[in-house]
Amino acid sequence: MLVAVAMLVSVSASSLFAAEGDGHLDIYFIDVEGGACTLFVSPSGESLVIDSGYPDNNGRDLNRILHVVRDVAGLKHIDHAAVTHWHADHYGNHAALSTQIKIKNFWDRGIPDALVEDAQFVSRVADYRSASQNKSKAVKAGDKLPLKSGKTPYSIQIVTASREVIPNTGKPNPFAKLHKALPEDKSDNAASLSFLLTFGKFRFLCCGDLTWNIEAKLMTPNNPIGRVDMFMVTHHGLPSSNNPVLVRAVDPRVAVMCNGPTKGGAESVIKTLRECKSLKTLYQLHRNVKLGPKLQTPAKFIANGGQTDGCEGVWVKARVSPGGKRYTVQIGPEGKPKRYKSR
Repeated sequence: MLVAVAMLVSVSASSLFAAEGDGHLDIYFIDVEGGACTLFVSPSGESLVIDSGYPDNNGRDLNRILHVVRDVAGLKHIDHAAVTHWHADHYGNHAALSTQIKIKNFWDRGIPDALVEDAQFVSRVADYRSASQNKSKAVKAGDKLPLKSGKTPYSIQIVTASREVIPNTGKPNPFAKLHKALPEDKSDNAASLSFLLTFGKFRFLCCGDLTWNIEAKLMTPNNPIGRVDMFMVTHHGLPSSNNPVLVRAVDPRVAVMCNGPTKGGAESVIKTLRECKSLKTLYQLHRNVKLGPKLQTPAKFIANGGQTDGCEGVWVKARVSPGGKRYTVQIGPEGKPKRYKSR
C-alpha cells in the first residue's frame, strides 16, 4: 500500500513538473552514493545524462536513475548520455541503462585500450561499446554538444578533455597566485571532460573528477570561463580537486556536492567554497558522517542524512526560468524551492 502511495505521489509530482516545464531548464542531481549522475532536460524536452554511478549493488544506482528519468522527469528516452572519464562510479550504468530505456547518442573523451587503475576496465568498457554499438562520439576541449537551442539560447561547451583545455583567454585570474602544484595525477580523473552550460543568463559548470593541476592549467594565468551561477563541486568534494584557483575564480552563487556519507565532502573543500564571496548556498547529496555539523552545510541543505544502508536516495533539482534570469533549487519532491537570481 505504501509503495502504491509513493508511486502515486511520484507520478503526480512528475505531472506537475511537466505542466510547469514550458520554457524551463531542469537539472537533477541524482544520488548514486558518492558516484555521479546528472540529468538535464531542456525546454524542448531534449535530455542529457552525464555519468551514471556505480554498477552492481543490486541495481541500486540504476534504479535511482531510472526513477528520476521516467517517473520524475517523465522521459521516454534519453537523447544524450556522456561519460566524463573511465572510472566505474561515473560510467558504471551506461550499458545497463541502455537496456531499460533507449539512449540515442553516446559521448566520451575517447576509449583507451586499458586503464592501469582498473583491472576490470576491458570487460566493463566492452559492455559500453556494445551499448553504444561502437558509435560513441569522442569530444575534445572547445567542442560543443549538438543541442537544440530555442527561445532561450542553450549550449554546452567542453572546456577540458583528455588533459587538454580551452585557450587561456579572458581576464587575468586574481586567484592564480593561490595555485601550488601537486604531484602529477596519472589517473583518468585528470583526463575528465568538463562541461560549461549556458542557458540565457544562467551558467553552470561541471568538471567530473578533474584534478588539481589540470584545473590550474585551465584557469591560469587568465580565467577563460568567468563566473558561474551554479557549480557542481568537482570530484565529490575531494581535496585532490577543487583547486581554489578554479573554485574562487568561477565564484558560484550555488554549489551542489555529489558526495557520499564517507566519500568526498572534505573539510578543506568546504572551506574553499565558503571563501567564495558570492556563494549563497552549498547543497550536499549526503551528510559527511565523519564531519561535525559546523564543518559542513546546514542540515536543511543536505538531501540524505544517514549511512548508505537504508538511504532513500533523495535527489536535488534545479529549475532555471525562461531566459535564465532566475532559478530555484529544491531537495526531493516535497522540498520547498529556494529562489536565486542569475548574474
